[in-house]
Amino acid sequence: MADIPDRIVLARLPRSAEFRFDLAPDAPARAALAASFGLIALRKLRFSGRLQAEGKRDWALDGMLGATVVQPCVITAEAVTTRIDEPVKRRFVADMPHSEGEEAEIPEDDTLEPLPEVVDLAAIMAEALALALPLYPRADGAALPEARFAPPGVAPLDDETAKPLAGLAALRDKLAGGQDPENGR
Repeated sequence: MADIPDRIVLARLPRSAEFRFDLAPDAPARAALAASFGLIALRKLRFSGRLQAEGKRDWALDGMLGATVVQPCVITAEAVTTRIDEPVKRRFVADMPHSEGEEAEIPEDDTLEPLPEVVDLAAIMAEALALALPLYPRADGAALPEARFAPPGVAPLDDETAKPLAGLAALRDKLAGGQDPENGR
């Protein structure tokens, strides 16, 4: 495989042909990414796709991110391995709508980005990986114990104790319907 640069200067690309890329960072680069994201390990990482002209000045990036990540379980801290296969799309547009003032309108198309002079494929790969990581990885069978909170000397409220309160909703509904809860009319 030819050495693909991480940073692509768009002005140097021919607009008549697509530019194909395939990035597979080496072990030290994966270790650095893993450390920056708080991962136990980043076993595999590949970002491949194409960059092609769209219209007179815009560019489109269509890619696929593949990764095998190892994260700590949020409950037990055991290692949890997850496979990620995520499509990545970006549209770099010359006439990106700009918002003035403090409040900015978020465009409906979340793939739109202002047209840069240089497309940083490594940065796009890292961003896509960060967005695809599981937020709360759990080991198989890991579960939180039932939490019971109460001041000293007071029995904690659990599901069984709370059931009489559910009867209040039925009483409210009967009263709202004009029925007398005592007589059922």
